[in-house]
Amino acid sequence: MKLTHFSITARNADRLAAFYVSVFDCTPRRAPVTLTGTRIAAGCGLPQATIRSIWLNFPGVEHPFLELHQYRQTLERGLPQVNEPGYGHLCFQTPDIQDAVRRTLCFGGALQGEITDIGAPDRPCLAVYLRDPEGNLLELEEA
Repeated sequence: MKLTHFSITARNADRLAAFYVSVFDCTPRRAPVTLTGTRIAAGCGLPQATIRSIWLNFPGVEHPFLELHQYRQTLERGLPQVNEPGYGHLCFQTPDIQDAVRRTLCFGGALQGEITDIGAPDRPCLAVYLRDPEGNLLELEEA
């Protein structure tokens, strides 16, 4: 068994894909597609589902990849909280955390915390929590 992908349900999949391409150097894995029909509805358990699906590769790896789904009908929810049970965040290692934070903010993301050294005295590691433009939690780390 192996992990194949991470999926984020988006309010606007195209805009969210542009963010991950611009900030985290993700690349399109295939052309966007629309998924619909009885097999899609049966598979996701949502009657009459219509989904815009965008797949992105993370830099330097083929698996896992990032799947962005935008459903024709979406439900609203509040911002996910750092200490809320369930899926937490995506973490990216970066050689320059200051630049990655700047790009995140420039492309519509937001700070959740502040850059902090969470490493050991002999092995510093800078980290910060942020949000993508739709409020999903991200972590950046610079060893």
